[in-house]
Amino acid sequence: MNKPKVVLTHWVHPEIIELLREKAEVVANPGRKTLPREVLLERAKDADALMAFMPDCIDEAFLKACPRLKIIAAALKGFDNFDVDACTRHGVWLTIAPDLLTIPTAELTVGLVLGITRNMLEGDRHIRSGQFAGWRPELYGLGLYGRTAGIVGLGLVGRAVAERLKGFGMNLVYSDEISLPPDEEEQLGLTKVTFSGLLDSSDIVIPLLPLTDRTFHLFDRNALARMKKGSYLVNACRGSVVDEMAVVESLEKRHLAGYAADVFEMEDWIRPDRPRSIPKALLENTAQTFFTPHLGSAVDDVRIEIERYCTRSIFQALDGKIPEGKVNDIC
Repeated sequence: MNKPKVVLTHWVHPEIIELLREKAEVVANPGRKTLPREVLLERAKDADALMAFMPDCIDEAFLKACPRLKIIAAALKGFDNFDVDACTRHGVWLTIAPDLLTIPTAELTVGLVLGITRNMLEGDRHIRSGQFAGWRPELYGLGLYGRTAGIVGLGLVGRAVAERLKGFGMNLVYSDEISLPPDEEEQLGLTKVTFSGLLDSSDIVIPLLPLTDRTFHLFDRNALARMKKGSYLVNACRGSVVDEMAVVESLEKRHLAGYAADVFEMEDWIRPDRPRSIPKALLENTAQTFFTPHLGSAVDDVRIEIERYCTRSIFQALDGKIPEGKVNDIC
């Protein structure tokens, strides 16, 4: 009996490939780069399962070209690049790893906050320039103690970020459609406010939202203008929650003091009008920006566990069971 075929769209750890090979024929991607869509489709056209990653865009056309697919196990949490309705119509399970990315993403978010507010990247460049001759009254930044951080969207990552920022002695406010129970607000030191109130009062604003029609460019020119002069915006959720060109303008006007991001509009593949690159003006503004290349879950042992979780979901679906982490229901 032929084994089912599993295609891995991106590099995974060798031990995960060996685990998959116990029950399946595995087509791996040995390189670290994203395959061209036509190459991936050629590999996946007769596949039974797909382990997919953030750069993949799964849409109606992709699913039509891969009629044998039973499951797409996505090694991620935010699945806005995947057409859930199309998966359901084609009888394909879509699964995610809902909790494993929470803590590493929260840790990186705090790192972005510290990096941009304390001028760490500028300081590093200054040291490497050979001009450092000891302490000087330079690169004064913003301390976190006693400052107000506003978290927009208080899901698992939002709560994990709040828990960590509380340790810095910050005042924490949040905006969300759903209120936390009072005891949890007290435990995390959080106060619920309106979105406008959060923009008005926060020294650091941290969106932690999925990308939807409602959150697309939530941080536009109007929202940025509402933020306190000299405040910081830190984006570790989805690039298109922020209008990057509006950020460019706000930085140029010195209204925003800084912008830190781990995610960018160019990554939101499901958008037909997505930018194909990060705005040049953002990349050139090294004094007011701090960027990382989507490192939210880039912790080695965490990535292994995410891949292992996806493997379990694949095996369950191939065995005719309901897979862990499903985001849709199929007949």
